[in-house]
Amino acid sequence: MQKSIFLVDMNAFFISCEMTRNPELLGKPSAVAGDPKNRSGIILAANYEARAFGINTAMTLHEALKLCPGMLIVPPDHHFYEFKSKQVMDLLSSYTPLWEQNSIDEAYLDMTGTEGLFGNSMESAKRIMNEIKNRLGLWCSIGIAENKFLAKMASEMKKPLGITVLNISDIPLKLWPLPVKSMYGIGAKTAQKLNNMGIQTIEEIAKHDRKKLLDAFGKYGDEIYLRANGHDASPVQPHMVGDMKSIGRSTTLPMDITDLEKAKVVLLELTDDVGMTARKYNKKGRVVHITLKYSDFQVVTRQTTIQPTCVTSEIYQAALSLLKQNWNRSRSIRLIGISLSGFDEALSNGQISLFDMMEDRKKDDKLERIDRAIDKIRNKHGSNTVIRASLIRKDK
Repeated sequence: MQKSIFLVDMNAFFISCEMTRNPELLGKPSAVAGDPKNRSGIILAANYEARAFGINTAMTLHEALKLCPGMLIVPPDHHFYEFKSKQVMDLLSSYTPLWEQNSIDEAYLDMTGTEGLFGNSMESAKRIMNEIKNRLGLWCSIGIAENKFLAKMASEMKKPLGITVLNISDIPLKLWPLPVKSMYGIGAKTAQKLNNMGIQTIEEIAKHDRKKLLDAFGKYGDEIYLRANGHDASPVQPHMVGDMKSIGRSTTLPMDITDLEKAKVVLLELTDDVGMTARKYNKKGRVVHITLKYSDFQVVTRQTTIQPTCVTSEIYQAALSLLKQNWNRSRSIRLIGISLSGFDEALSNGQISLFDMMEDRKKDDKLERIDRAIDKIRNKHGSNTVIRASLIRKDK
């Protein structure tokens, strides 16, 4: 039986989420961006009315407002987007048990053998699209193919609200004429290297000497050769909570900073999100890891071990200690990141007295109950309902 793989890709997801709770954004150029009040940061998502003015993701807000001065700007609310994402994934899971979340706004579905339940591929895709639109107020595009790679490529071909079928027989007409940079999995550096080798289109990858690609890119060269010819053997693999290895957040700052106090605020905001995600999946980690990228793009990573926890303040104190130890006021920072891991490691790596452990556990449990109460309020009323004191801007 030929496989039937869907890639469901939500259209302009962040701003679409905002439009479900703010009707004033409907039909008007609008976008989610870093810091609307100070007109700084970058565009994280723009609706299609804004895109008509040339607005696109990763454009600076300052530049975007030059193109569209009247564009409505909304600050990001990642907790709300995760909530809406869960609604989408819950809906998709009702169509097949074989679904794999690829990111916050897209998922693969193995719909092989479901024709008796939902009709043929086109009928079931229309049903999914309409249900997401009518029940959740969100738009999506769907790619249909016999493997994951082709389904992903198909999903990009018709937006918004598009359904595209990409069969193996369609590859010469629909896939091969595309530039190499449009191929899923190929980044800017790889695209440039391919261009330097005289390879401009996906067809030229497909027809290039396979050994030369292997020599130039290693195992990855063989992978892009096979994909360019329409081959992808990777299965749709449902992600179980137990498979989670780490929870991380990072942010590229709107401007480079040398002020430790500003860095502390950014770190706390990121840690707040990491802690909330850890509690959502009942994960307690014992390894805290921070990443600092300097203005010259040099990256420094440091980690420390703590007692297993999902408490935001405990994670933050460990991360803050690493930040202070590695802060260099003479060098400006452009990116800060934090992650929590070590969920499944044994607890016997360090010696600790039973009494100390009991006292720490009591304290940890109390703080966790407080954090979970805050999570509950945020999930119900929005992430800005409860804000940690350190995150309240002094200029407000």
